[in-house]
Amino acid sequence: MLNHPLIHPEIARILSASGHHSRVLIADGNYPVLNKRGPRAEVVHLNLAPGMVRTTHVLETLLEAAPIDDIYVMDYEREGQYALENDPPIWQEYRSVITAGGSELELKLIEKWKFYEAVMTPDHVLTIQTGETAGFANLILDLGCRVV
Repeated sequence: MLNHPLIHPEIARILSASGHHSRVLIADGNYPVLNKRGPRAEVVHLNLAPGMVRTTHVLETLLEAAPIDDIYVMDYEREGQYALENDPPIWQEYRSVITAGGSELELKLIEKWKFYEAVMTPDHVLTIQTGETAGFANLILDLGCRVV
């Protein structure tokens, strides 16, 4: 048994085998996980029901489990069917989780279609699909180095 907040065996296995610059996608419940991923990325489904498990829970756990260099969010649309006038409320939740975890990381924006391209690279090692229902809730985490 682990004495650590991350107890999911597959996620722990993939993270422990990953290195610097590996990418982890925390996907919301609407993300197309089967066709928008890297060629070696494994998928772990945590989407039990709408709203369960939330992306914030996964982010909080991963921030404690692995060194993170950068966090990217899929920028929201300003025109069209899914357009928003302001930042999605989930982003403030992410900022609160990051701050509560003692990190100074800031959310970096990637335009929607470039976000998909950023995921579909050989560096993408893991997608964790959640049941998150908030819009524009997808995150890419770039793993860092363990510094002793």
